[in-house]
Amino acid sequence: MKNLKNLLFAALFFVTATVLGQTKITGTIVDETGQLLPGASILEKGTKNGISTDFDGNFTLNVKSNSGVLVVSFIGYKTKEVSYSSAKTNLGKIVLLEDSTLDEIVVVSNSFAIDRKTPVAVSTVKAAEIELKLGTQEFPEILKSTPGVYATKQGGGYGDGRINLRGFNSENVAVMINGVPVNDMENGRVFWSNWAGLGDVTSAMQVQRGLGASKVAVPSIGGTINILTKTSDVEEGGNFGYSVANDGYQKYGLTYSTGLMDNGIAVSVQAAQTTGRGYVDGTPFTGFNYFVNVTKKFNEEHTLALTAFGAKQQHGQRQNRHTIATFREAESGRKFNSDWGYKDGQLTNSEDNFYHKPQISLNHYWDLSDKTFISTAAYVSFGSGGGGGFQGVNKFRFDDDNYRIGNLGTINFDKIVDENMALGNAGSESILRASRNDHNWYGILSTLKTDLTDELTFLTGLDYRGYTGIHFTEVTDLLGGQFFADDSNINNPDNQAQVGDRILYDNDGLVDWLGAFTQLEYSKNDLSGFVSLNVSNTSYQRVDRFIYLDSDPNQTSEKFSFIGFGAKGGLNYNLDEKHGVFANLGYFERAPFFNAVFANRNNIDTNEDAPNQKITSYELGYTFRSAKLTGNVNLYRTTWNDRTETQSFQQPDRTLAFANILGVNAIHQGIEVDFIYRATDKLKFTGMASLGDWRWANDVLDVQIFNENNEVVETVDLYIKDVHVGDAAQTTFALGTSYELTPETTLSIDYNHFADLYSDFDPSDRGEPGPDAWKVPSFDLFDASIRHKFKFGNFDTSIIARVNNVFDTTYISDSQDGAGSVANTARVYYGFGRTFSVGAKINF
Repeated sequence: MKNLKNLLFAALFFVTATVLGQTKITGTIVDETGQLLPGASILEKGTKNGISTDFDGNFTLNVKSNSGVLVVSFIGYKTKEVSYSSAKTNLGKIVLLEDSTLDEIVVVSNSFAIDRKTPVAVSTVKAAEIELKLGTQEFPEILKSTPGVYATKQGGGYGDGRINLRGFNSENVAVMINGVPVNDMENGRVFWSNWAGLGDVTSAMQVQRGLGASKVAVPSIGGTINILTKTSDVEEGGNFGYSVANDGYQKYGLTYSTGLMDNGIAVSVQAAQTTGRGYVDGTPFTGFNYFVNVTKKFNEEHTLALTAFGAKQQHGQRQNRHTIATFREAESGRKFNSDWGYKDGQLTNSEDNFYHKPQISLNHYWDLSDKTFISTAAYVSFGSGGGGGFQGVNKFRFDDDNYRIGNLGTINFDKIVDENMALGNAGSESILRASRNDHNWYGILSTLKTDLTDELTFLTGLDYRGYTGIHFTEVTDLLGGQFFADDSNINNPDNQAQVGDRILYDNDGLVDWLGAFTQLEYSKNDLSGFVSLNVSNTSYQRVDRFIYLDSDPNQTSEKFSFIGFGAKGGLNYNLDEKHGVFANLGYFERAPFFNAVFANRNNIDTNEDAPNQKITSYELGYTFRSAKLTGNVNLYRTTWNDRTETQSFQQPDRTLAFANILGVNAIHQGIEVDFIYRATDKLKFTGMASLGDWRWANDVLDVQIFNENNEVVETVDLYIKDVHVGDAAQTTFALGTSYELTPETTLSIDYNHFADLYSDFDPSDRGEPGPDAWKVPSFDLFDASIRHKFKFGNFDTSIIARVNNVFDTTYISDSQDGAGSVANTARVYYGFGRTFSVGAKINF
């Protein structure tokens, strides 16, 4: 008993000494207008000891010394250092000034929205939440609990995810990385496999729904996704991470930052490799992503930053959708994939994807004065890669037992090889090929910002982009044959193509863009607003080396130019410390996409009078902020006329076809509600509801359908008026909770409900008025994560375990109408069942 008392006394003495040895610092973080800044970061300088402000902007931090410096930071504001001492533990209100530079970010202050000031609907996800919720999900999927968002893995291959905002696909959702637009210059698309490692280096991601806050003329019809990568302005250190997950998933990653050195240089590097078999049958993948940032501060006026990042990857794909009955009949059920098999014992894909798109930018920041700032970014991107498929006789049908090993089995590549070998000098009947989409992209973006008065700020800038898309098909595997006969090249009609030779088509798309933008911002007390104007000239030109002789001047088309412009504005008024309202409206015209001008895939039958796409949008919003509850309500309506719609779909023989649908109109409208409720310091709830009504507004006549060889195979009329816009759930609900079990352990649970998900329409099956698109059954998903922090020797270490689809729900995530728009003919992708991941990170 005496020993027990001594032990308890010693423990009490240790705890008391530890507590008394700490200093408790408190304060409140606000902006220049006195608005509270929840989520601001407070770090004890020279240590990793830090905390974030609560939803009332307050913080309490136990520091290890009796005096020192706190580093206070928040996205969109200048970092501030504040001294503390045991004699001054309550620092009162700490005011952060709006940051016009945000080191290493181009025009971020012009594209990132500020709470209760910028009049747009916005949601922000920071690095800690990305790390907790990403796991093995596709990068866009971490936004699935955001109003208006629908994100899926599509076929389920590595990097094949997609995202829709308010019913608009990636062609009409602007994606900007460090202020630089990354949507494809020809068709507006974003391929997330190009950015597979982005989650490792993102410091914050903000989704602005609707017109957004960007001044640059970008395709933000549905919204804008702004991604900010990590900067070099951090303490020296790094981390090593390792993750494992279902289906052989493994990931190794290393990050290191020098911090700002005495010579004014700071360097951050990151690299990671990811491999796995894939959840879906026959979708193995290998990816390597990297990130490098070198920053040099020359003096108080000039900073130069060089950033390079990319993700080289290759993965098997599930390209072909199937009916519900086919998935039920297949042995592997929802994992069934008809696009792979074995050749000579090696896994071989008939459909795959490989790409590498490094992006390099050089950013210059120049403080001309206390009131005027110029940021300039020069950037280049070189894309190389494409997607695989077959050519020749179609021996790859999922229901052709002659070339399948068993019913709905894998492709019998060995039989195809034997048949090609037997043909000898006749060449291969069936081969594998890759459709390449290489590109060279360069641009410069410069913005000047100056404070005209204390209340009025003027911004203006120039945006130039040059782009060459290089499109061709090449032979990748002759499957046992001696050559593949192809006469599509008029300059070499007797071509007996070997592996690496180009077949079917070989053309370039040349795009030039020159834009100018200007904005006037007003902010005084509780009122803030802006008026923004932009104008752009988009020029298209096409080069075709296959259907025109080298001597034919038509090998290079004329250049066609289209003027686009936009005007938008908004007001935000804070009624008091808790309540606020905002409104925005805008109209802009956007140049038609490249394929709308060259709709017939040649250089002569062009559509130089293709109309601009015309978009009108307006929105009303209400915000509520208190110590416990944060909430938002948004009403929106967007009308889109002369929309350029590119639709891909499966033909009856299971090959892909494409339709350029010009002149279609659409109406997207709805209401969104979201909230965060902090019940206690340890328990937080989040929730949202999004109710949309998205419909096509007119029928379209004389739509041409092309096969994979760019040949017109059919002309149809589309009767789609009042048909619901498909491919995204129009009704979504989410509820989440985060509970701090201990200071080191946090549990997170998320529930998502998806309903009113209509099938995308099949252009070949809408030739007469018919029913609405088939509506996919609604479904509910639960995800859970737990993070535990601890000491591993002298290193701060964390482990994150995550389970997606906890209850292994079977659901359809993507659907395309079949004949009659009914369930038994719809072609679908099933979503993933229960998956897991466990990752550890050691900080040094």
